[in-house]
Amino acid sequence: MKVFINPGHDIKYDSGAVHYDADGNVDLRECDVAAKIGTAVQKYLEAAGCECRLLQSDNLYYDSNYDDRPVAVCDDANDWPADVFVSIHCNAANGQARGTEVECYSRMSNGGNLAQCIQDQIVSALGTVDRGVKEMPGLIVLRHTDMPAVLVETAFIDNDDDAALLTDKWDNFARAIARGVTDYECSLQ
Repeated sequence: MKVFINPGHDIKYDSGAVHYDADGNVDLRECDVAAKIGTAVQKYLEAAGCECRLLQSDNLYYDSNYDDRPVAVCDDANDWPADVFVSIHCNAANGQARGTEVECYSRMSNGGNLAQCIQDQIVSALGTVDRGVKEMPGLIVLRHTDMPAVLVETAFIDNDDDAALLTDKWDNFARAIARGVTDYECSLQ
């Protein structure tokens, strides 16, 4: 199986959501967490026999303002062509919300099945609050990809307890996402 991994946001231009320490300084950025988890997901999936491609960029579908981001993530996944697409993120809200959710274009699709496999693995492995699988057809990475695609909201980076999980258990998130992908692959056979 060919898996395209898209760690969310961009280390140089778009940090995504952040967590602040007690002094009001940024101590955790979504782009860094997503990159760390995404790199580990690639390692685990390749060990399981999957072929992987990883691209972190603010250019999702020719929407970057920067000339040094000429490759659009969605088209790169489509042109490869990937069998599945996994975008990795951290959620943020009001500092109180917690948990994991996986977003897909449609629940009643292979993307919905992939989302459920990943959601089940993360919640089981990390004991995060189960926020479920959600349909989000307006998201660029779900709307402009040709293969089953998901956007994984691992945990809420602006919640202290979830941020601690993202800091201390990032490898557990990566293993769970990889197991979710291989569970999905097995469900197709």
